[in-house]
Amino acid sequence: MIFKRFYLDCLAHASYLIGDEQTRTAAVVDPRRDVDAYLEEAERDRLLIRHVFLTHFHADFIAGHLELRDRTGARIYLGTSARAEYTYTAMKEGDALEFGQVRMHVLETPGHTAESISILVFDLERDATRPYAVLTGDTLFIDEVGRPDLRASLGWSATDLGRLLYESLHAKLLPLPDETLVYPAHGAGSLCGRSISQEATATIADQRRSNYALQPMSREQFVTLVTADQPDAPPYFTYDAILNAKERPTLDAILQRVLTPLSLAQVVKMSSESDAQLLDVREPADFAQGHLAGSINVALSGQYATWAGTVLAYDRPIIIIGDPGREEEAATRLGRIGFDAVAGYLDGGMQALEARPDLIVRTQRATAAVIAEDLDSLTPPLVLDVRTALEWQKQHIRGSLNVPLSQLQARMDTLPRNRRLVIHCASGYRSSIAVSSLERHGFEHLVELAGGMAAWEAAQLPVEKTGTAPVLRKT
Repeated sequence: MIFKRFYLDCLAHASYLIGDEQTRTAAVVDPRRDVDAYLEEAERDRLLIRHVFLTHFHADFIAGHLELRDRTGARIYLGTSARAEYTYTAMKEGDALEFGQVRMHVLETPGHTAESISILVFDLERDATRPYAVLTGDTLFIDEVGRPDLRASLGWSATDLGRLLYESLHAKLLPLPDETLVYPAHGAGSLCGRSISQEATATIADQRRSNYALQPMSREQFVTLVTADQPDAPPYFTYDAILNAKERPTLDAILQRVLTPLSLAQVVKMSSESDAQLLDVREPADFAQGHLAGSINVALSGQYATWAGTVLAYDRPIIIIGDPGREEEAATRLGRIGFDAVAGYLDGGMQALEARPDLIVRTQRATAAVIAEDLDSLTPPLVLDVRTALEWQKQHIRGSLNVPLSQLQARMDTLPRNRRLVIHCASGYRSSIAVSSLERHGFEHLVELAGGMAAWEAAQLPVEKTGTAPVLRKT
């Protein structure tokens, strides 16, 4: 048996290729939308991808099941509770797919979603009775479990799914042999779980010992535990979950359409007449030095797709502004979350504005020492901390207002427009997104704390360690 894990850092997403050397057949589980990595790996191992499984309709990315189907002829497999527009094979509890020395045995494990399945992987040459691994999708993570609250907008309550999750874990996964390896669909940083471990895998025995959610407790205690304090889910999650059940254009078809060079005049016209979203994908420092007025900065170097999906609308045109040669990467990574409405990119990047300095805006930045001095003045600015509430509670600048970046657009009308705002995050990635968003919505007098909280600490300036984040209400 050939077993290979693929990991996509920016989405904290894991997928798997399972192959059989005897029949040269392979299956892919929970593929990402850009599927070249699987095809190249299969070619290296002289395998043909004939099967593709989705453990559930993922909310945080668009899966590559249709891409693999169209490029290899692979059959798609879903849990029996799933409903999709495309042709698929429904797999119920106990159903299995065998090819050569590989058996893939399905467990129905609802909880994260109603249609969730887990897949027992048997290496028949090694042991036909005890599974080598279990692919748990988003049901069980390493040291965490899947959150049950992401289907609320589709009619499922977090409580009902939480109860199903408890039963799936205790009746289906925890009884597996101690040595069974757990391979989930996500790692640390994913918003599909609260505090997922950095580890790629662990045994079932390890998880019984170390996973807080698997310790002895009642079903109701479990539900209370796993529904509390979940991070904000980006608004595109419901859109992606629905799109994963639909027949849709493949990524290759989308990229052929969207990689269109646009002149500066076209970009300006589309921005004003069709409300196109200008997405600047350069580094925050480069963006601060000069950018096209009205553009939003989400740099390719960070969790680009997640934050682009948080601050942009999926159903409005997007125009990419970046360093020449990075346009396809930017569009591909948007495509991973189904943001296919890219109208093109600014031809030549920021060089196209050399003759139009009137369209260039610069972000005012200041060092921690300068900000600290300003805060002691007679007219101090308001410090806007766009980190999460948990980060704020651990330590923050005294008197700062915490508005997590994921909530910023919804809470903009609570922010004062007649007062200077100093915006910061941990290091500068999120604050650049925040400043550009505020600027686009007409805020003036904005200053970004260069280097964020890390720079403030490095300057040994005072912080408060605990507390409850203040809330500014509109009056």
